Amino acid sequence: MTTKTQAAIEDLYRVPENGKAEIVNGELILMPPTGDMPSRAAFNIASSLREFARGKNIGRAYPDNTGYKVNLPDRDSFSPDASFYTAKSTGMKFLEGAPAFAVEVRGEFDYGKKAEAAILKKRNDYFTAGTLVVWDVDLLGEDTIKVYRASDPNNPTIYRRGETAEADPAVPGWRMPVAELFD
Repeated sequence: MTTKTQAAIEDLYRVPENGKAEIVNGELILMPPTGDMPSRAAFNIASSLREFARGKNIGRAYPDNTGYKVNLPDRDSFSPDASFYTAKSTGMKFLEGAPAFAVEVRGEFDYGKKAEAAILKKRNDYFTAGTLVVWDVDLLGEDTIKVYRASDPNNPTIYRRGETAEADPAVPGWRMPVAELFD
């Protein structure tokens, strides 16, 4: 009889090469690095959020690879591509609880039925953990940003190039032109 050891939050601090990972169903799930377009888009979102929040004392913007510690039956952590957090600082440790706003930018392998199911599951986990708004960013599709809200998770607001997206009520008043994803 073999016993599988459950991954713990402490394991995230020891991910090889300081890589990105999450704990799902007790397993450490390594996440591959992303390419040019998804990385730039995530960085541009985090930068825009940071500029918006600067000096307002409304929360803090975070870039890719930030760890959020949560306590769900099948998930212990998140590491969104960009995020906005309104709770207190945790110093050098992972942030406690879910971000108010989470961004998931699709990478090269985030397409197809299996990927869609995983994206839906993760989005539902975000909402269960307390996230108010989740962006699903698809740089290859016509519907570039789908804004999902915890208050109506099955009916996203869709933004395309030439439009300006938002993240209400998670980041009230913040706006970002969709075209800036591609700068």
